[in-house]
Amino acid sequence: MAGKLGKSTETMLVQAGRGQCPNGTVNQPLQRASTILFDKVSDLDQAKKSRFDTGTVFYGRFGTPDVFAFEQAMSEFEGGAATLAVPSGLAACVLPLITFLKPGDHVLVVDTVYEPARTSLDAFISRNGVEVEYYDPRADIAPLIRDNTKLIYLESPGSLTFELQDIPAITAAARARGVLTMCDNTWATALFCKPLELGVDIVVQAATKYIVGHSDAMLGLVTVADSALHRPLREAANWVGYHAAPDNVYLAARGLRTLSARLTQHQNSALALAKWLEQQPGVAKVLHPGLPSHPDHAIWKRDFQGASGLFSVLLDATDRDTAIRFAESLSMFGMGFSWGGYESLVLLGDPAHARTATRWDEPRQLVRLHIGLENVDDLKDDLAAALAASVQK
Repeated sequence: MAGKLGKSTETMLVQAGRGQCPNGTVNQPLQRASTILFDKVSDLDQAKKSRFDTGTVFYGRFGTPDVFAFEQAMSEFEGGAATLAVPSGLAACVLPLITFLKPGDHVLVVDTVYEPARTSLDAFISRNGVEVEYYDPRADIAPLIRDNTKLIYLESPGSLTFELQDIPAITAAARARGVLTMCDNTWATALFCKPLELGVDIVVQAATKYIVGHSDAMLGLVTVADSALHRPLREAANWVGYHAAPDNVYLAARGLRTLSARLTQHQNSALALAKWLEQQPGVAKVLHPGLPSHPDHAIWKRDFQGASGLFSVLLDATDRDTAIRFAESLSMFGMGFSWGGYESLVLLGDPAHARTATRWDEPRQLVRLHIGLENVDDLKDDLAAALAASVQK
């Protein structure tokens, strides 16, 4: 897939945002700043007037050249007009909501949305007079759009049960009614899916995960298809005090350079293990869009160029104690939230408590796996031993 200069994605990821490096350095130097000094009052006044313009150095909270360079690189990667870095993935999910929704508006949100974002919608956005309605990820969206619908929130796939959405169909229906769309693309990143090319207006993601890639920094990204959406997002980010820490941006910029190599290995190892797990006693089902057995596999083949390292399995067990034994028997999988780092992770899931538009009636225990960069045969041996110790009869 070609970038702006006709280069491959891999080359673009290495080169984008580096043209402004001073003194011949390979990487943008880290710039920590609060106060910015000016020689003249007129210069300070001008910077204040243009403080929401990308590239204006006015005060540390508004960004510094290293942050602007990373945002530029991400815009090129996403194929967008502009990008804004914010403190976390959740901050990125919330920013378009507080920017474009007002009392009396209606927002449609996919029922499989990232659970912390759902909590923010229910506990914060809805109390400000915004009507939040959740929808089935596989539903026809057109009949759900109202006259006061201002925004449709997509996430494809859902990061626990991995339903895919028909993004082009949803964005076409939204555009016909003048409704904005936003999509959480953390799972695939722009390496494997470009929602802006599928008609989405705003892409959000947790750079905490695959962009940083080492589980040691938090960062969120908001990329827009139309530059007219960028200014209100930058203003809202300032009013609520968002600031992307330069140290975290530096780590994300570093991670961006190796994303293609890392994510390709995540994909290859995860698909190999997902296929293997489908054949194992003790595993009832594997939820991975890259598998032909997945109900949305055709959409994945149409809209995605690959898959990441995150998927879920349904154990052939209905009791939580068995799932606990399985997770605690693993020696190479850490147990914890998040994903996208170089390490493998396991997490027990319970989708039922975070659904309203759909029902999760599956009695078998769900376990989410993130496949890291370890040797795939070592991970397979670990999974086999854990299944033998807990589920297999």
